[in-house]
Amino acid sequence: MHTKDTDRMQTYIWRQKQLTQAQLEQVRQLVVTGGVSPLLARLYVYRGLSTKQEIDQFNEPSSATLHDPFLYKDMDKAVDRLNVAISREEKILVYGDYDVDGTTSIALVYRYLSNYHKQLGFYVPDRDTEGYGISMTGIDYARQNGYTLVIALDCGIKDIAEIDYANSLGIDFIICDHHNSDGEIPHAVAVLDAKRSDNTYPYNELSGCGVGYKFMQAFAIRNGYAPNTLEPLLDLLAMSIASDIVPLTGENRALIIMGLKRLNSEPSLGVRTLLNKCELQLGSININDLVFKIGPRINASGRIDSAEAAVRLLIADNDADAQKHCTIIDELNDQRRDLDRQTTEQALKQIESNPMLQSKATTVVYDPGWAKGVVGIVASRLIERYYRPTIVLTDSNGLIGGSARSVADFDLYDAIRACADDLETFGGHNFAAGLSLKPEKLEIFKQHFEQYVAQHITEEQKIPHIEYDMEIKFSDISRKFFDDIQRFSPYGQSNPQPVFVTRGVYNIAATRCVGKTLDHLRLEVSDGSINGKMIGIGFGMKDFYQPLHDGQKVDICYTIEENVFQNKSSIQLHIKDIKLSEQK
Repeated sequence: MHTKDTDRMQTYIWRQKQLTQAQLEQVRQLVVTGGVSPLLARLYVYRGLSTKQEIDQFNEPSSATLHDPFLYKDMDKAVDRLNVAISREEKILVYGDYDVDGTTSIALVYRYLSNYHKQLGFYVPDRDTEGYGISMTGIDYARQNGYTLVIALDCGIKDIAEIDYANSLGIDFIICDHHNSDGEIPHAVAVLDAKRSDNTYPYNELSGCGVGYKFMQAFAIRNGYAPNTLEPLLDLLAMSIASDIVPLTGENRALIIMGLKRLNSEPSLGVRTLLNKCELQLGSININDLVFKIGPRINASGRIDSAEAAVRLLIADNDADAQKHCTIIDELNDQRRDLDRQTTEQALKQIESNPMLQSKATTVVYDPGWAKGVVGIVASRLIERYYRPTIVLTDSNGLIGGSARSVADFDLYDAIRACADDLETFGGHNFAAGLSLKPEKLEIFKQHFEQYVAQHITEEQKIPHIEYDMEIKFSDISRKFFDDIQRFSPYGQSNPQPVFVTRGVYNIAATRCVGKTLDHLRLEVSDGSINGKMIGIGFGMKDFYQPLHDGQKVDICYTIEENVFQNKSSIQLHIKDIKLSEQK
């Protein structure tokens, strides 16, 4: 988000997290009775952890903290139907979405069931011709190939007509989903979804792959299979949780920590092949590697071509197959990057060449030639340049379809739902959505969407903000403090990395511009406190070199990182934003 001019870098709003009086009392109790430092106590309470027991479970989650899978509504029915299918040697089709969550879901269930049943197949719908969810084409495929049971993963909760069609053909469905329903539940044999209105499961934020894992866990329990038979699936589960950006709380936190351990010690053949392609070393792989290196490669398969290659990589049982499919998805990822860059450039030109578009409260751009698989990525790129609710559209099977992304705190789904009369389909959540409409409805939709957003978005929502935990002095930053806050990792949705602010910082030594183009700033600064000296890196912040060099004080917003160079470890600051200080 940082641009080249200092004024732009100062348009971020910094907001400190606030505690209620009740939460402040919880902080006090943790300090007095729990032996927790005041700074750490605030960080725990921000995350809803107010007792020593809750903190211990958060810091050391394990399989013992996982919920009984039979607490899921319909889990008994699902396991019973699966056991019947296996005993009768029925053909079972594992069906899933074409993104990381969907493909890891397919691979997880397929790999586990293949230990106990040989009449297995899998199916991934085509993004362009079938779209998201259970398709009539997919059901026809099941009928034509003799499948009598379909396990649908990461989709299905809204597919009422499709399930009715399958029922009419004598094909049973077990749905494993984690999305919201529209109220009506499909008439499947079993619907495992903790977001259904009659839910009985204590945690409703699992990924689609997580729901599939709980199904396999229940299947193992019912049939007396050892718990460790599930452990080889945990690397897939970690990839799903990281890439689908589900909250890293509760059961998800336990599962991703277990999954990262498995991934760093004994990943499956396909996953290990992909790790090698990304030049990642076992023992040091973290959640950012999954989000920024592994996830995009798997996603590229379904964005550019068929996601079948991703599934075949993840279920590979020999090196030749693993190498073959890894090469395919890596090449597709290269194509995806090129399309992403080209489409972003074209979309920016549309906006920059039209002053009317630049002055609006929204961004809605359309080109019939854009690839459907990259429009969501492009929407996010446009928000980095023009911070406002954004929709990127292209042609899609006779309709116009695309993806929408929002800015912090603005409910995008409500805005799109307000324009429902203009649309054929839509779905999503507060920050991301998909939609389709008839070509003749495009202009009126753009008008209605713009009107709704302009009337409902606040001035503060138009400016990007950084939420920070607290103000501290450099003297508060020690190796022990760093090690303590590292226990909050892995970081992600609903468990962000702690962010701090220090004010009145000034240059003490060799603050300088670094990088090939000297765009980045390496700070050596002090805040005047005892031992209050720190080194930090600020990417894209070269414009603050001169003020610091001239002796001006600045306020910095940052996270605390470990820097390892030539096998030596040190603590440094990763600067998120800088403002000229009001302190003299």
